[in-house]
Amino acid sequence: MTSVAPAAPPAPVPGPVFRHSGRHRVAVFVRHGLLPIELGIPHRIMGRALSAEGEPLYEVVTCALEPGPVRTDADFAITVEHGPEALAEADTVIVPAAHENDAPHTEGRLTPAQEAAFALLRPGTRTASICTGAFVLAAAGLLDGRRATTHWRACDHFQRLYPAVRVDPDVLYVDEGDVLTSAGVASGIDLCLHMVRTDHGAAVANDVARRTVVPPHRDGGQAQFVRRPVPEPRIHTTGAAREWALRHLHRPVTLRELAEKEAMSVRTFTRRFREEVGMSPLRWLTRQRIERARHLLESGDLPVDRIAEQAGFGTAASLRRHFQEALGVSPSAYRRTFRAGARR
Repeated sequence: MTSVAPAAPPAPVPGPVFRHSGRHRVAVFVRHGLLPIELGIPHRIMGRALSAEGEPLYEVVTCALEPGPVRTDADFAITVEHGPEALAEADTVIVPAAHENDAPHTEGRLTPAQEAAFALLRPGTRTASICTGAFVLAAAGLLDGRRATTHWRACDHFQRLYPAVRVDPDVLYVDEGDVLTSAGVASGIDLCLHMVRTDHGAAVANDVARRTVVPPHRDGGQAQFVRRPVPEPRIHTTGAAREWALRHLHRPVTLRELAEKEAMSVRTFTRRFREEVGMSPLRWLTRQRIERARHLLESGDLPVDRIAEQAGFGTAASLRRHFQEALGVSPSAYRRTFRAGARR
């Protein structure tokens, strides 16, 4: 009796990269030499952002020039399922760093395959980089004439390679609207939280930060390199003064009061504060007041003048001025935007 081999199952038909669930689509574009921790940042921060109903707000996938194994800078590789077609469907594209030199790092241009991949981006796609992923965005011409940053150790090389970019080596991240860049690894967390905050408001970003156990907000203008990130033994810090200030944002807080909380002169306190936080005490205080106002605008129905009082701005006019300078919108417009988002 002749046996007949069973027919091979039909090859699976490739489905769409994204499930078209209506969520914001994020593609993380990786290269050989990938830092695994940087790949995890968008997936952990944006992938865990939830609506008030507990529904995911983003759909995040990883893609490369070719599906398959991608080398990392550790002793393991990762397997990437999606090729560059994911870029064509993305609303946001994030490029992490890679520790293998390629054309964007050495020649200031994309490879032909990278050019073809970035040509797939739709008009209006938001692009972002973590660390030296900025080299790829610059090579694609996305940063010409714009302000950008990258890891502080790479800034000089980056500027020589891309003279059309206005490099700022002293900040955590730069938001230029449709293109954003960040410094070293940890600032990628700040950048992704910033995008979540921009898209869905402070309450959603703060929820992600709490569950990830990271600070909910570090200002993008904060210094990359803080001279004394860990206090030296027997050296007074400014932590107690900062905690006290956060409990008293509703009233005027003077530099002298802050210095007295640490038993320092104003001059010593100001110097120590800059070394530890990376910005002046008064700038830090203003940022905290803005964050308090954002929370109050999103979470309640207090009129703007009451919010101005509780956040320590004193008057509605002062709140509007600081809000416009920091966020580019009025408090009322901010409230309308995120109240509308919460109802969707």
